[in-house]
Amino acid sequence: MIKDTLRTNLILLSSIVVFGFPTSTHAQDRPNIILLMGDDHGWEETGYNGHPYLHTPVLDEMASSGLQFNRFYAAHPTCSPTRGSVLTGRHPNRYGTFAPNWSIRPDEITIADLLREAGYATGHFGKWHVGPVKIDSPTNPGAMGFDQWLSHDNFFELNPVLSSNGDTPSRIEGESSSVLVDAAIDFISNSQASEQPFFAVVWFGSPHEPYSGLDEDLELYDNLPGRYAEKIVALTSNHTGLQTRRPLREVLRERYAEITAMDRAIGKLRDYLERAGLKNNTLLWYKGDNGTPSSGLADSPLRGLKGTMYEEGIRVPSIIEWPARIHSSRTTHVPAVTSDILPTLATLAGQNLPSRVLDGINLEPLIDNAMRTRPEPIFFWGFNIGGLNDRNTDPYIPADLQEGTTPLVKLMDGIPTRIFQNFHYSTVLPRDYLGPRVVLDNDYKLVVQGSTNSSTELFNITNDPGETTDLSEREPAIVDAMQHQLREWQESTLNSLTGDDYR
Repeated sequence: MIKDTLRTNLILLSSIVVFGFPTSTHAQDRPNIILLMGDDHGWEETGYNGHPYLHTPVLDEMASSGLQFNRFYAAHPTCSPTRGSVLTGRHPNRYGTFAPNWSIRPDEITIADLLREAGYATGHFGKWHVGPVKIDSPTNPGAMGFDQWLSHDNFFELNPVLSSNGDTPSRIEGESSSVLVDAAIDFISNSQASEQPFFAVVWFGSPHEPYSGLDEDLELYDNLPGRYAEKIVALTSNHTGLQTRRPLREVLRERYAEITAMDRAIGKLRDYLERAGLKNNTLLWYKGDNGTPSSGLADSPLRGLKGTMYEEGIRVPSIIEWPARIHSSRTTHVPAVTSDILPTLATLAGQNLPSRVLDGINLEPLIDNAMRTRPEPIFFWGFNIGGLNDRNTDPYIPADLQEGTTPLVKLMDGIPTRIFQNFHYSTVLPRDYLGPRVVLDNDYKLVVQGSTNSSTELFNITNDPGETTDLSEREPAIVDAMQHQLREWQESTLNSLTGDDYR
């Protein structure tokens, strides 16, 4: 049962959100749906986007046959918030998933909730990271709408330790991307036996550090340029779980091997869909969760890195393959974001949308090549977490239910797991409007950095994707208008955070 009442009419708030309404989709026309997501996979790290060294033949083939998004964005430049946006269609600040290791709220309505209500079998495989995956967690995949899950609280490497449906985690031998795809294939096969449409979410642990790789994949990158050896980068040691420093050339060899292994696993999944006669009416959607981190950043035409609001931090690779609906390859330059996933998939499944504010829009017209511009801006916002330290915060979830489940190589304060958090917010303070924030409205992108409005930049992303030329002094009217849009949206978001959407 859905956690909240649903209705056809959607809330429109301050002209912030434009939605498509559910179509009259017949049950037999509903697509099967698979969402794939790489972990820390930057926009430039694919063959089809011009990377000079990476081998991604499967993603390249998908791009050559499906809908390639040139300007697809993660809702946040880090992991947990973006994953929450995929699940909810909402900006993560609306429900307090401010940063990695902040959990989702149990009373959020997810795309898995909606599709399960519509009769889909729902399964999650891989990285979760919006709460513990243990059985008694109110934010595990099962509590968020998934019938079945084989999942990890955070990231993992070769021979991953995963929890099946909340049970005690156990080690599964094999390359992690392949392990997840095998589990997803079993789930899909079982759903077909029960004659249900399926919704499978595969969130890979690759290519997040600490890096590793199979010999066959590592060999592909033995001859990376020597200049990469001159740069030393910091990352987690696979052996100790502590910070170490290594030449970038060595690190890239392992990182690229992970991307290639993930690509091959996606190929295994596509081959299965073909053999099973499912490929034609299965919507297969790949995307990254944020940009490339400092430990893996080599050459990029984009500015910034993971954790920043510049393009390298939030623009990610994304492709939709759906032969029944997308008959030939196409590249779109219309901006889209992970928050668009819920309204798009729910509409395609003929399901009503939640009666609460969403930040995403229905991309069905874009899929059908009938959208030339985005009707409303996309907003990004890194919440001022530092301003929470002196608040009298009331935990949203008891502390014992926020303790992590699955082990990590990386040690955080000496703890080889994750401890999640989320709090009630009863009041809004002026400092709550601070933190890095962005308005992206087709051509123009306004970037407000830091704790004040003093550092404001305006870029024409269409003409200047590398964000090299600040136009803020030349275009003050555009800056003022976008600042006004941003403030209205922040007010809406903080109203959600303080509980308006749950009353």
